[in-house]
Amino acid sequence: MTKAKNDENKEKRALTERFKRTQRFAQMLLNVTNKMATSKGLEEALNTLVEITTSTIGAERGTIFLNDPLTGELYSRVAQGNLRREIRILNSVGIAGWVFTNKKGVIISDPYKDKRFNKAIDERTGFKTKGILCVPLISLKNENLGVTQILNKIDGEFTQIDLELLEAMSQQAAVAIQNNIVIEKMEAARQQELEFLNVVTQVSTELNLSALLNKIIHTITKMLDAERSTLFINDEKTKTLYTEVGEGLGKTQIRLPNNVGIAGTVFTTRKSINIPHPYADLRFNPSFDKKTGFFTRSILCCPVFNKQGKAIGVTQVLNKRGGPFTKDDEAKLEAFTSQISMGIENAKLFDDIQAMKNYNESMLESMSNGVITVNEEGLVATCNEAGVRILKLDSVEAIVGKKAEDFFAGANAWLLEKLEKAKKFEKEHESDTFLDQALHVNGEARSVNVTLQPLIRGTQKLGILVMIEDISSEKRMKSTMSRYMDSGLADKLLAGGEDVLGGVNSVATILFSDIRSFTTLTEELGAEGTVTLLNEYFSVMVECVQGEGGMLDKFIGDAMMVIFGTPFPHDDDPDRGVRAAIKMMVQLREFNEKREKKGNPPIRHGVGLNTDKVVSGNIGSPKRMDYTVIGDGVNLASRLESACKQYGANILISEYTFKSLKATYRTRLVDKVIVKGKTAPVSVYEVLDFMSENTFPNMIEALGHFNDGTSLYHQGKWEQAIRTFEKVLTLNPNDYCSQMYVKRCQHLQENPPEGSWDGVWHMTSK
Repeated sequence: MTKAKNDENKEKRALTERFKRTQRFAQMLLNVTNKMATSKGLEEALNTLVEITTSTIGAERGTIFLNDPLTGELYSRVAQGNLRREIRILNSVGIAGWVFTNKKGVIISDPYKDKRFNKAIDERTGFKTKGILCVPLISLKNENLGVTQILNKIDGEFTQIDLELLEAMSQQAAVAIQNNIVIEKMEAARQQELEFLNVVTQVSTELNLSALLNKIIHTITKMLDAERSTLFINDEKTKTLYTEVGEGLGKTQIRLPNNVGIAGTVFTTRKSINIPHPYADLRFNPSFDKKTGFFTRSILCCPVFNKQGKAIGVTQVLNKRGGPFTKDDEAKLEAFTSQISMGIENAKLFDDIQAMKNYNESMLESMSNGVITVNEEGLVATCNEAGVRILKLDSVEAIVGKKAEDFFAGANAWLLEKLEKAKKFEKEHESDTFLDQALHVNGEARSVNVTLQPLIRGTQKLGILVMIEDISSEKRMKSTMSRYMDSGLADKLLAGGEDVLGGVNSVATILFSDIRSFTTLTEELGAEGTVTLLNEYFSVMVECVQGEGGMLDKFIGDAMMVIFGTPFPHDDDPDRGVRAAIKMMVQLREFNEKREKKGNPPIRHGVGLNTDKVVSGNIGSPKRMDYTVIGDGVNLASRLESACKQYGANILISEYTFKSLKATYRTRLVDKVIVKGKTAPVSVYEVLDFMSENTFPNMIEALGHFNDGTSLYHQGKWEQAIRTFEKVLTLNPNDYCSQMYVKRCQHLQENPPEGSWDGVWHMTSK
């Protein structure tokens, strides 16, 4: 009786537990439904599903891949972690493609052993995929919308229960996702129609040709769901078609004969052409594709007529997404161009007139030299803004209409004398140039070059043109400064004057580089060879620095000190510094290849970077001043450059630079150290982006073992750490940093640290 009673109680408890699990499961699905129902738009719905699935199952990262039926691709719209860019893959490729094609969920415990897994994303981002759970995203009507994929279960491995749970949540969310997809498509179509109407409406009032054409091309590209569009305008004088704007072309300009190629054929025949396979058409010129790397899959080209029925250009649309252009696309494009052609012609006419009006003025005003014209009566007829500035006048009105002798007399009488002689010039291209003359302005002598040239129209003399080039101390200073920094930065420094050159507290990224074993090189090369080598080496390295907007502070023997962020900061100065260091390594490799071909030994150098507060300004004595930066942040950058030798590294950055980076780089944490003269530890990272498979084989797997090794090292597990670092050396025997850690762990085994081990290493040298 008792046994029967116990069995009955057990059965009741089991039923109760199953009931509670069912309730929790139902509550969880209800929660999914509620959250998805309150999502505002597709982006938020996808983000909500990712958050729910990753938090419920306990994973590191999640991604929803939606199917694009037009292109046959799966694309991601949201993702967790550092990977924020859109990913597109064929819907039959990889694990996600397999799940989508087979409509079947999978659990992958070791992705790197699965042939379907694509390691490229991990290699590009540095993320390590340890486990994958992927299920199809299927609607109630059994439509395959995409897949739900989550990575790396935080506690243990993914289980069958996790798979069933993810399938249930995805199915529950599919209704809301499908509705949002439909709404998004409807909204896109509505916006396209509104934009179409908006552009057509504005055609009658917009007279700025570039702005009008940009708007037209953008609308055409969206309206026909294409990759690129270009509007060619006919130039009647040269009989060429030229691009004023082109979607996807950037600043590239194209000019071609108006009877050549597909665009020329459309222009001359006045008929639209729809080509589904351009490379099979003899009229297609593939040279532009080769030059830009773009691949043309399909072309729709339509003539543009003015109100008199005259062809004034052609519109060319490339690469319809999801297949070739249709008859409906042809009709849309022809209807659109017929609506906007009048506006294009009006804007073009206005643009031509405006260009003619502004040509002389813009030419003169864009010049840094002063240009003054003096008529036959000796009166100043015109003066550009540079002339006003050089002569220190309040405005153009202060000189125009006045006698030239009022400005060029006294100490400047030499110029008045030259003007009198210039009046006797008989030929249009005759001129006189006077170099490095003193022009006295408001009691100040300025160094100038002066050129005098007659103004002649036919046989009629109109006067004299006076061109004044200011070569005073400001330009001489710029010439000197441009040797050390980008010319744009030199311009800003000169414009800022003494306020910029005074003491300023700011945050900057400091870069130090130094050639290894330089003493040995100098002994081999001798004095003349050493100077030649350094000039060649520094020319290459300074180019890398200035290309990223850095300022060369000084050469220190065979070393360089560079500043990013002062006197004029950028939002990404740490990134600029790191990119410059990477370029220096890449350029050094090419530099060494040329040296080795000549039988010369290669050069090795180390680079250290740190981001910190510094004091910048002119520092020195009244006889010798030097614009530089000082502070602890500068010293740490120098220490890191020196530490490259200890770790066998080429580029080391501090944790302060690492935390300030906006972009993602291939890095590893090599140590936590206390540098000489400091008491607080700092984390040091090695940058590896310049490495290749030859210089650092099996990098992704090796870095995984290295990170595990440093973790064991910081825990004081020396023996386990040694074995882990030896795994790295199996993959890359030349990894000096792993060799160093093996020796360090062996030393710590034999000489255990006193007190508690904090994993911080004390550097005893600079």
